[in-house]
Amino acid sequence: MRTENLDIKILLYEDNADLRNSLSSLISFSDGFKLVGSFENAGSVLNHIEQFEPDVVLMDIDMPLVDGIAGLKAIRKRYRSLPVIMLTVFDDDGHVIDAIKNGATGYILKQHLTTRLAAAIQEVVEGGAPMSPVVARMVLNHFSGQHAKNKDYRLTNREKQILQSLTEGNSYKLIALNEGITMGTVTTHIKNIYEKLGVHSQAEAVSKALKEGLL
Repeated sequence: MRTENLDIKILLYEDNADLRNSLSSLISFSDGFKLVGSFENAGSVLNHIEQFEPDVVLMDIDMPLVDGIAGLKAIRKRYRSLPVIMLTVFDDDGHVIDAIKNGATGYILKQHLTTRLAAAIQEVVEGGAPMSPVVARMVLNHFSGQHAKNKDYRLTNREKQILQSLTEGNSYKLIALNEGITMGTVTTHIKNIYEKLGVHSQAEAVSKALKEGLL
């Protein structure tokens, strides 16, 4: 668990050596972040987490030997709430859906890493779940027409509006702006949504909302 005012400790998994080195440099030279380890696959991810005690894991989806999905599954068996941000590409829709089903916290398109990585890391540490609109559309398209029997989770109208915004890939800050409420109020609503739906992340909430036709 993090202590306030300390650097956010980051564990990175990326098989492309050039990209891994670039990301390592980007993280290391960014204020408030500390890279504690970087590896080419997730084969020893549980040992690494125990050794380095990261606050956030950055996980490439497509890696040799042990890929990001397998690494994510291993993490979720032991660390339910550790933020895991998946690094993906536009045509990775099948893997993205697998990651959603297995509890990934957020998703960053690789082409946006230099501009969005810092904000995404900060967002997951604060309880958010960054999801690119492109990824949100992948999820929407995948679950369209697959609605299960609708269950009443007693979501308020405001909670439904915020859940809709989450499915569109909007950040907490943008939701607050659109709804005319504070970031703190958004966070409170989202915590209530998670509790009512019985989920622990934005990805799980979006997946459940779309599969069950809650919106």
